[in-house]
Amino acid sequence: MSTGRRGGRELSYAQAIGEAIRQEMERDAGVFVYGLGVDDPKGMYGTTLDLHRVFGADRCFDTPLAEDAMTGFGVGAAIAGMRPIHVHQRMDFLMLCMNQLVNMAAKQSYMSNGAVHVPLVVRAIIGRSWGQGAQHSQAFHSYFMHVPGLKVLAPSTPHDAKGCMIAAIRDDNPVIVMEHRMLYGNRGIVPEAPYAARFGQARVLAEGDDVTIVAISHMVVEALRARPLLAEIGLSAEIVDPVSLAPLDVGTIAESVAKTGRLAVVDTSWAACGAGAEIVAAVHERLQGRRAFSALRLGYEPTPCPTTRPLEDVYYPSAKSIAAKVAALAGRAPGDWQARDIVAREIAEFRGPF
Repeated sequence: MSTGRRGGRELSYAQAIGEAIRQEMERDAGVFVYGLGVDDPKGMYGTTLDLHRVFGADRCFDTPLAEDAMTGFGVGAAIAGMRPIHVHQRMDFLMLCMNQLVNMAAKQSYMSNGAVHVPLVVRAIIGRSWGQGAQHSQAFHSYFMHVPGLKVLAPSTPHDAKGCMIAAIRDDNPVIVMEHRMLYGNRGIVPEAPYAARFGQARVLAEGDDVTIVAISHMVVEALRARPLLAEIGLSAEIVDPVSLAPLDVGTIAESVAKTGRLAVVDTSWAACGAGAEIVAAVHERLQGRRAFSALRLGYEPTPCPTTRPLEDVYYPSAKSIAAKVAALAGRAPGDWQARDIVAREIAEFRGPF
C-alpha cells in the first residue's frame, strides 16, 4: 500500500502517526491540528504530543465539545486554503457531523467543477475494551464509503499509518482516516523520510492457497493470529489488508479469491450492510462467469456493544472465532482452539480509554 525508502526504525502505530503529522506541519505552514484533547499531556495517545509547544497554540489547539460546529470550522478553513486535521476521539460522534461531511465537504469539488477543494483530514478514532460500551465503540466507515467525494482509509500497521496520514494531509479533498485504539501500541518498521500511501491499493500480508481473508483495521491483527490455527487443520490462508476502503482495490482482492475460491471478510463493525457486504459483492461482480467462490462475512455480534470484558470477548471477532468460521466455510472441523489461551496483547495491556 505505502511507498517509501527501505529500512527505517521501529515505531509504534501512534508514533508513526505523530511523525507524519509533525513532518507535514514542518513542510506546510497551512497544516494545523485541532480537536478535543490534542494539547493534553498525553497528546491523544501520543499522536499529537508536544505539537502545541513546537508549532504554537494557533496550529495545535483544543476545541469545545461541539462536533458539528468544529467540523464546519474545518470545512471552512480548508476551503480558505488551510489543511486542517480534525481529531475526533470517538468515531461514534461523527454522526453529529454528517451534514458537514456529506453535504458540505464531500460535494464542493463536484459542485464547483473542481474550482473549490476541501483538504480536510478527519481522524476518526474507534474505542474498544472495558468501559467503552454501546456509545463509545462504534465504527461507521461503511457509512462514509457510500459517499462519493470522501476517501476512507483504515491502516493497520505503523508503516501504513504514516503513509496514509501523509497522503490524507496532502490530498485536496476530504479524507477520513480510521484509527483503532487497539493498534496504537503495535510496533513496526517505519522509514524516517516522508512518504505517501497510494489510495486504492491493498496489501497482501500473507500468501495462501485455500482461503482469502480480507480483514479491516484491528481485525488484520486477529486474522494474522487465526492463520496458524487454520494451518493446523490444513488450510492455507491468504491475508489481505484493504488499507484503503474508498477507493477500494477490488482487483487485488479478486485476484486472490480467483486463486483460493473462498472469501471471508472480517470487519471491525457489524456485518449487515457493511464494508464486508460491499467487498463480497464487488468481488462477485469482478469474477462473475470466470470463477465461482464461497463467501462469509464476519463482524460484531448484531447487538450494541456490551461494557463488561467477558461479554466483549464474545461480541468482537477473535483469532479463535475467525478460525472456526473460516474452517466451517471450507468444510473442515475446527481444531482444539477453544481450549487454548491466545493472548491479544493490545487488549490484555489496555489500561483505560485515556
